[in-house]
Amino acid sequence: MRVALTAVFLLLAAAVAADPFRVATFNASLSRRGPGKLLADIQSGTDPQIAAVIRIIQTVRPDILLINELDHDYENRALIAFLAVLAQDNGDTHGIKYPYFFAPPQNTGVPSGLDLNGDGKLGGAADAFGYGHFRGQYAMALVSRFPIETDRAQDFSELLWRDITASNMPTRQDGSPFPTQAAQAVMRLSSKGHWVVPVVLPDGRRFDVMASHPTPPIFDGPEDLNGWRNYDEIVFWHLYKSSQPLLKENAVADADPGDNRGTRYFVVMGDLNNDPWDGDSRHAGINLLRHWKGVQDPRPKSRGAVVAAEVQGGANRQHRGDPALDTSDFRDVPGPGNLRVDYVLPSRSLTVKGAGVFWPAPDEAGFDLIGSDGRRSSDHRLVWVDLE
Repeated sequence: MRVALTAVFLLLAAAVAADPFRVATFNASLSRRGPGKLLADIQSGTDPQIAAVIRIIQTVRPDILLINELDHDYENRALIAFLAVLAQDNGDTHGIKYPYFFAPPQNTGVPSGLDLNGDGKLGGAADAFGYGHFRGQYAMALVSRFPIETDRAQDFSELLWRDITASNMPTRQDGSPFPTQAAQAVMRLSSKGHWVVPVVLPDGRRFDVMASHPTPPIFDGPEDLNGWRNYDEIVFWHLYKSSQPLLKENAVADADPGDNRGTRYFVVMGDLNNDPWDGDSRHAGINLLRHWKGVQDPRPKSRGAVVAAEVQGGANRQHRGDPALDTSDFRDVPGPGNLRVDYVLPSRSLTVKGAGVFWPAPDEAGFDLIGSDGRRSSDHRLVWVDLE
């Protein structure tokens, strides 16, 4: 009898373990021009952009979702209000509940007190540790249907850029530090944050979400400050999972994880602001990560992206990448056009059961949530991957 019960238990456990779960990232453009404005827009119940974002998430229904560009406040009131609306039925879509979230304070809009962009002025949005006109603007939040072990999460947001192994700090033409040595002494690598967040799956196994939202590699000068920062923010994940030291020997930080490099089941995801082929980024960064032996690239696609690139033309006509892989709808003239910048890259220890980008073509359901101008909800698209 005991043997039979054990066999039944093992069969049930195997069945639970075999259930795929859906992981997604979405730059939802839930950012406003001042603190408290996002909360007010959510509570009003009349904001059409928020309504479109809600319906997209309710349609795709990810189990674990990273939301990029959601304004952060210290009590997470905006996030909590957003999740409450998300849990409500919405016309022909059913509510979805996310009882767990991870959204600590981040670098966006936190004053540095120094001129970090080298424009000779102090106090601008680009002089914050992460670009932002106020604390928490353009932040991110991880939400989940499964329990999050917040006490075991690793937050590398305060690591100094110069302390990272093989960091590429910007220089002037004469080789001197840009903007100044004093500025580089306080610059943080993360424009928002770098998180390793353990999520407990239904079968009891731990799954790590490695989340970040690197700075756009533009809006700078010949020193390419943002381009190099974007590159190093992306390569950080390759470094984290490798056997190399994360920090230089003379680093002042004490956040090196040592041997605690997470579990064998993980996913790297977020709006990484870097296309493998097109746009102005340093493509080697994202390609190093995509082709690293520890992860796999499911190459999520959509038909809507193909149609958009053809109809919009402009810079899209000169692109080398497959338009079906695009995840963002940027300015077409003069460019950069539509790009692939949002990623879900699972570890090779996981089995990919499906993947896609929520970018409906005009003749497909859900196109109204994108809009004829491509901007009704966001200029980015939700990217999802089903894993087992």
